[in-house]
Amino acid sequence: MDESIWESVRALRGWLDVANGTGDPELTCRILKLTEEAGEAAGAWIGALGQNPRKGVTHTRDDVAAELADAAFTALVAIESLGVDAHGALRGCAAKVRSRLP
Repeated sequence: MDESIWESVRALRGWLDVANGTGDPELTCRILKLTEEAGEAAGAWIGALGQNPRKGVTHTRDDVAAELADAAFTALVAIESLGVDAHGALRGCAAKVRSRLP
C-alpha cells in the first residue's frame, strides 16, 4: 500500500491521542467506531439494493465502497492505537489468508 496511507493512519492516531487521550475508555471508543462504520457500509448496501421500500435505491456501489474504505481505515487506526504496527498486522493477516488458499 501507498506510504501515504500509513502516514495518514499514524497522523490520525496522533491527533486522536492528543485530543482524547490514550486510556482504555478511548481505545474502546476507537474499536467501537469500527462497528459504527461497518453499520454505515451495511446501510449503504441496503440502499444500493433498494431494500427499504419506503426509500428505494439511495446509494451506489461507489457509496458502499467509500463506506467500506472508512471501515478499513478506522480499523487501521484502532490497531495503531493499541500500540501495534497496523502495516505489520495487515501484512500478517494477508499472509495468513494466502496460506489458506488452495
